Amino acid sequence: MISADPERVIPIARFWLGTPYHDQASLRGVGCDCLGLARGVWREVVGPEPFPIPPYSRDWGETGPREVLAEGARRMMIEVEPAAAVPGALILFRMKPRAIAKHVGILTGPDSFLHAYEPLGVIEEPLIQSWRRRIAFAFLFPQR
Repeated sequence: MISADPERVIPIARFWLGTPYHDQASLRGVGCDCLGLARGVWREVVGPEPFPIPPYSRDWGETGPREVLAEGARRMMIEVEPAAAVPGALILFRMKPRAIAKHVGILTGPDSFLHAYEPLGVIEEPLIQSWRRRIAFAFLFPQR
């Protein structure tokens, strides 16, 4: 599988800036959550979503034996080590120690990322140490 060109992924992701936060939605300019942002970028970069996304919990402290979000990404994306993630990569965050990864962002530069965050909606911000240390997984979008 060949990865999508970051020069294509990043502008598409930035086109979502300002989209209001809305749990489990994925409509640019209307509303999305962090996974909805990733789904919307997928549709524009790769094409139709390969499988429906079941409802999911908003609990960032959720624990369990399975990394459901990472498992889903592995089915359709190219996994890379978090330290090797480049701009354009999808990054999954573990928001609490020992919790499963439940937050998603897209790297826009070596020190910046874009994500949907309640109540701010889709924003781009610095990838400061408090965010960087939470990265648990990284994936590249495949080429169409």
